[in-house]
Amino acid sequence: MSTLERAIVIAAETHEGQLDKADAPYVLHPLRMMLSLSTSDERITAVLHDVVEDCGVSLEMLRAEGFSEQVLEAIDSVTRRVDESYEEFVLRAASNPIGRRVKLADLRDNSDLSRIAHPTAHDYDRIEKYHRAMDTICALEGSDGS
Repeated sequence: MSTLERAIVIAAETHEGQLDKADAPYVLHPLRMMLSLSTSDERITAVLHDVVEDCGVSLEMLRAEGFSEQVLEAIDSVTRRVDESYEEFVLRAASNPIGRRVKLADLRDNSDLSRIAHPTAHDYDRIEKYHRAMDTICALEGSDGS
């Protein structure tokens, strides 16, 4: 089994029973992100991007599964710390080249209100926050030549 296939299995198992804001299986979110990215490392990171933060999986567990240090560093970069503001988190995610692309894919997918039948004011506020984060990341991309 390839590392991407293993990542998909881990994501499916750890997100089992979870639903997104539209009441769809949560695992579809990382899979949509995966399909929007280009490299194997980006795709693996996308598939696993929420398992550490939301599912109790540790980076050590993923290391034991054979994922590369580059992928583990990228996953860590898109895993929000308990004591971290959202703005600090976005800047840290943007500091990792893979994390930056994965976080943009995450923000784009989370900004898609077409999956929500009746968006609320809270949904629109959330989307505005995501758009500000995308602007921040894109501005950083332009400043470092990436």
